[in-house]
Amino acid sequence: MGLVYKRFRKACSHKRDEEQFRCCQSALKEAQYAEDKGLVNLFYFDESGFSQEPCVPYGWQEKGSQLKIPSVKSKRINVLGFMNRANDLFYYPVTGCVNSETVISVFDDFAARMEEPKYSSNERYTIVMVDNASIHTSKLFRERVIDWAIEKKLLVCFLPTYSPELNLIEILWRKVKYEWLNLLSIMDFKEFEQEVKRIFDLFGQKYLISFE
Repeated sequence: MGLVYKRFRKACSHKRDEEQFRCCQSALKEAQYAEDKGLVNLFYFDESGFSQEPCVPYGWQEKGSQLKIPSVKSKRINVLGFMNRANDLFYYPVTGCVNSETVISVFDDFAARMEEPKYSSNERYTIVMVDNASIHTSKLFRERVIDWAIEKKLLVCFLPTYSPELNLIEILWRKVKYEWLNLLSIMDFKEFEQEVKRIFDLFGQKYLISFE
């Protein structure tokens, strides 16, 4: 019948302002063109959590049998990351709470990394796309946005609400959780931490995403 068995994907596009979405989509294309010409750096920022609880609850199974996926309760590893379309990744793992202070700290470090010759030649500005999570829209974070623009040539741009498909780092999170992360043979949390680190360390080398 031309059907395939796959997970449904949750969507919230019906809640967004479509005109605002299209406007941002067009602006992003222009920013990507400027990036391709070496005029700006363009990164996508977000946070995601990883645990040892499997994220794939459905699959083809023989009648009368039930496949089991190893699962254990575990602490959560939060990863904050900056990624561009060239598969450059700056990531920051955090075990525990992530708040505006945490995000500001990693932005400070990232801004310093953008002063490296690879990213700072020709007096380039760096554009970072972020969503509207409360830790990004807090008064504390917004106060630093001006400082980064003036002192570090780093511009923080907010995506429209309910528009995760415009934030390309969302693709990275899906790849790690559903394709690259090995949960079948890891029961120890320390080993799990090492596995998460291994994948992110090898992103851009063994693990790649094509954005064409």
